[in-house]
Amino acid sequence: MTQIAQISPAPEDQGYHYQVMRRAIALIDEAEDPKQLDWIAGEMGMSAAHFQRLFSRWVGVSPKRYQQYLMLDQAKVMLRDHFTTLAAAHELGLSGSGRLHDLFLRWEAMSPGEFARKGAGLTIHWGWFDSPFGPTLVMGTDKGICGLALSSEVGEDAAMEDLCSRWPLADFVEAPDRLRPWVDTAFGMQKDPEAKAPLYLIGAPFQIKVWEALLSIPSGQVTTYSEIAQTVGSPRAVRAVGTAVGRNPVSWLIPCHRALRKSGGLGGYHWGLPVKRAMLAFESARAEAQTPPSGRVSAE
Repeated sequence: MTQIAQISPAPEDQGYHYQVMRRAIALIDEAEDPKQLDWIAGEMGMSAAHFQRLFSRWVGVSPKRYQQYLMLDQAKVMLRDHFTTLAAAHELGLSGSGRLHDLFLRWEAMSPGEFARKGAGLTIHWGWFDSPFGPTLVMGTDKGICGLALSSEVGEDAAMEDLCSRWPLADFVEAPDRLRPWVDTAFGMQKDPEAKAPLYLIGAPFQIKVWEALLSIPSGQVTTYSEIAQTVGSPRAVRAVGTAVGRNPVSWLIPCHRALRKSGGLGGYHWGLPVKRAMLAFESARAEAQTPPSGRVSAE
């Protein structure tokens, strides 16, 4: 098995905390009624005080409050209270400083001709890292991060096969040390406030338009697939938008988890719905707790 590189400096191991949270989320989902702290902690094999401390450190609010974000009607509540109209977001400049946790992000995309060559002549470096949402596969070219997969639900082999299949003619080289500064920055581990992690988007033109729209959704807010279709100038292409959202190669950094169905349903998520639920709850709770954003991403 490929060794997972530790993101440095380790913030009490966020990957470990995510695994604890993932188990807790599973318990909450399986329960018919909200559970008390003592019961959840006991099922996790921890004291109530220790579990509360770990939980609050990871997400910024109490387990009781977090459960409210994981209720079955979570998506409907977010759509009602935290809906972002993308057209307004663009007018207000949210496609700049407001996207990606209110952090400035510049990016560039592969040209259609380069994309059609399926990565031929392109060297892509890769490595495994711990992240707040479990083991994470990160890939990047000399121009920036081009792939990010979350394997906690689908498994490492499936995550690797998925990203490699997107650019089948590229040369893939394991080089976690080369990517680590960008990964540290992308997940907020970089101490330098001026550090930037570039993005290099590899996709078809329509896909890239959809991904750009996703970048307009501020952290802690959501939009709908139909709203994205309107924004990219194809109001009837809701299904095609959904497909493009699902093909987002840089999960979390391009926040496809913030796209919901118009009905208020979560919709799908390429790396597993439990991960999408955790991401939305994580961001909502952090927004409520007014935790300062961290990290910086760019694409120069």
